Amino acid sequence: MLAAGASTRYGGVKQRELLPAVLDALGQTTVSEIVVVQGAHTLEAPGARVVQCDDWERGPGASLRRGLAALGAGVERAVIVLADGPGLDPRAVERVLGREEPVVAASYDGTRSHPVALARSAWAEVPDEGGRALDPVLVDCSDLRPPGDVDVQT
Repeated sequence: MLAAGASTRYGGVKQRELLPAVLDALGQTTVSEIVVVQGAHTLEAPGARVVQCDDWERGPGASLRRGLAALGAGVERAVIVLADGPGLDPRAVERVLGREEPVVAASYDGTRSHPVALARSAWAEVPDEGGRALDPVLVDCSDLRPPGDVDVQT
């Protein structure tokens, strides 16, 4: 889970507020290891391993690479979610994980979003722009609740 940003537009540390909902959603999936990548802020994530990304300001790719590097050698596929997507539907996680293509992303009404699944073969290709720069196979999740992308407090 990527949670390293400064959350400057939010007006507070949105990861601390939104992280529990995303962790809860992941807890309802077959994901066996949850890694939360922190950067600008120190986070607590019960049930997950938190890793520090010191170069988080380079972009989401730095955080993504740090999270992937923290996974065990036996992990062949990772699902990427954002800490600021509290509407994450566990069924979307299972859908993208169920595919075999190297890069898979959920889409909602034709719009690419999260979760994203990356096969280990694609991990070395992650640029500083992050997974957004990779060309995924889109998996339709229009029948599910999109995760959202919270940038400002309401």
